[in-house]
Amino acid sequence: MKLGPALVGDHAHGASLDAISRQADGCRRCDLYRYAKQLVFGEGPRDARLILVGEQPGDREDIEGRPFVGPAGNLLARCLEEAGIERTECYVTNAVKHFKYEQRGKRRIHSKPNAGEIQSCAWWLGAEIEKIQPEVVVALGATAARTLLGSSVKVTRDRGRAFHAGQDFDVVVTIHPSYLLRIRERDTAQREREHFIEDLKTAASLRSQH
Repeated sequence: MKLGPALVGDHAHGASLDAISRQADGCRRCDLYRYAKQLVFGEGPRDARLILVGEQPGDREDIEGRPFVGPAGNLLARCLEEAGIERTECYVTNAVKHFKYEQRGKRRIHSKPNAGEIQSCAWWLGAEIEKIQPEVVVALGATAARTLLGSSVKVTRDRGRAFHAGQDFDVVVTIHPSYLLRIRERDTAQREREHFIEDLKTAASLRSQH
């Protein structure tokens, strides 16, 4: 398997994750810093056994400067609880650290990061993973999966699978919780939520095996 940019090549270096976070505050590796309010670095225990990687900060995260504090983050917290995982024991972060959006009136609408932005920001995600040394990393959605495992992995086909990929940890691929918020049909939403929780349980079971 050809791994994604976060797991191959060079990445940021520093004496500690806090030092790397301070470096990231001044990031100019792509143009997204010009439009976002601030860079949103990961947060959580520095010795977390489980890392959750999303796509990018949303509007609320960009304002508050913290990952997964908006609607998708609140849903993620509830699903983690149902899966028997304490969110406070997880390190949560994103593949891309600045909010990319389109302005529509007063609203800022999410815009998908491109390959260059993903490549540039993998510099920080690779450092986070190297410093924390987790047992399991969960890729929440296609951007996270691509950053970690390359373009050959597809969420619709590979969700729930664990990839060892020659690393010291497993990568579990699943959907991003924001997907659940976009489903209008109630039965489908409930079914997809249950599937997501099962994916999280898979990650939890792998963590206990290490």
